Formats: sequence, C-alpha cells, structure tokens
Amino acid sequence: MLRVFVAVPLPARARQHLALLSGGVPNARWARPEGLHLTLRFIGDVDYGTLDDIDAALLAIDGAPFDLSLSGVGVFGASRSKGAHALWAGVEPSPALEALRDRVESAVVRSGQPPETRKFSPHVTLAKLREAPDRHLHAFLQHHALLRIPGVRVDRFTLFSSHASREGQIYRPEAEYPLEN
Repeated sequence: MLRVFVAVPLPARARQHLALLSGGVPNARWARPEGLHLTLRFIGDVDYGTLDDIDAALLAIDGAPFDLSLSGVGVFGASRSKGAHALWAGVEPSPALEALRDRVESAVVRSGQPPETRKFSPHVTLAKLREAPDRHLHAFLQHHALLRIPGVRVDRFTLFSSHASREGQIYRPEAEYPLEN
C-alpha cells in the first residue's frame, strides 16, 4: 500500500523563498524545502493496481501551463495556538488552478476513488504545529502577512507517495504529468 496525493511541485525559487520563513515559532515542525508543494487532491492509501488506475486517469488530463502567485500566511485550526495545527502560505485566486484541480478531481473519481468532500483551499503547508505559543504564532503571522511570490510557473503536476520518517514526511514522485500548449 502507498499513501498518495496529487500536487503541483513548486519551482526551486519559490521553495527557497518559503524555506527562508522557517523559524521563529517554537514547537513547529517545518516542512522540508524539497517537499514544498501545493496539493490538488489527497487520495490516501491505495494498492499498486489502484495506483495504476489513478495514473491512467491522470494521463488523460490536458491543459496549458500557467502562472500563480503565493500570497500571505495563515493557520488551519482554531485561532488560539492550542488548536492551530498547520501554518501555511496562501495562493492567490487562479481560475487556471481551479480548472486543473477540477480536472484532477474528475480523473481521480473516474479511477474509482470517492469524491473529495472538503472544499479546495489552495495553500502550501509550511509547518505542522503542536501547541505553538500564541505570541510567537501571532508575530510570525504579522511579520509575513504581506508575503507575495509572483510568477510561480505551473507546467506540470505530480502523483506523489508519502513516506514517514523521523525527519518528517518524504515525498516521492510516482508519475509526472506535463501541461503543454
């Protein structure tokens, strides 16, 4: 069994910029820079036969490359740090990204997976939080509120598998799908 998801890998320039933000929040488990990505669809645990079905469905997706911008930071979870569980960089609204996400969702469902029930909230997870002190979390959010990384080129999406390690999750590309004009 493999734990899999579909995501847009970020270009090196964007990963480097986001990696510079990692710090200043105690009890944060920062994402590894090489693993920073924008999830289009979390799938979960699948066997290799199902992985082949998902791959075949994703191969049928076409679309043109596009640019998006990362903007701002926030948290998932309650506004109080004890409930905050993830720190993220936001993504500015993008019709092209929404369209790609919709095509990925349709392909994953056609491959036999259940539909996603959660609303798509495009973001890049920067850190997992565990009882981060309010004042540090608030300071981080204030300091990076105006984060803006324009011109992030999306020219492919990837089917990743996720593997737990002591240093955090390791993401391995299982298949890549280019977006071409």
